Amino acid sequence: MNPNGFVEDVLDLLEPLGAVRARAMFGGWGLWLDDAIFGLIVDERLFFKIDESSRPEFEGAGCEPFVYDSGKGRPVAMSYWTPPPGTEDDRHAVLPWARKGLEAAARAKAKKPSVKKAGVKKPAARQSGAKSAAGTPTGKKSAAKRARAAAGRKPAV
Repeated sequence: MNPNGFVEDVLDLLEPLGAVRARAMFGGWGLWLDDAIFGLIVDERLFFKIDESSRPEFEGAGCEPFVYDSGKGRPVAMSYWTPPPGTEDDRHAVLPWARKGLEAAARAKAKKPSVKKAGVKKPAARQSGAKSAAGTPTGKKSAAKRARAAAGRKPAV
């Protein structure tokens, strides 16, 4: 899905931030810088990520939250808000709000524990016919062979 004119205009406005890219998501667009999503474009409306630190500024400036219908008759508000009215077309006016979105995205990422940081290792992939550290067969195929051998039957070919 190629960006439409509005998405291209937003990317041009945000160019001073760096290599911002838009990725199609759920009928809209996610705005990414490096590996962090910091904004959304939905129905040609721009939204930036907020958190508890930046929420008061967005609320005080007359910004609006991104809200969607959950399909269960309840609206769901997400942590993305519009920049203040009248700033979407002005690079100098919108960039401070985009930076607040980047800062909120960075804070959110810092709060999430990384699997590597927590010292948790991924489990090793199990292979049919593999041997355990003790030298005993592991896996479903080996278990079936062991069961047949214990029952005194000849292994299937």
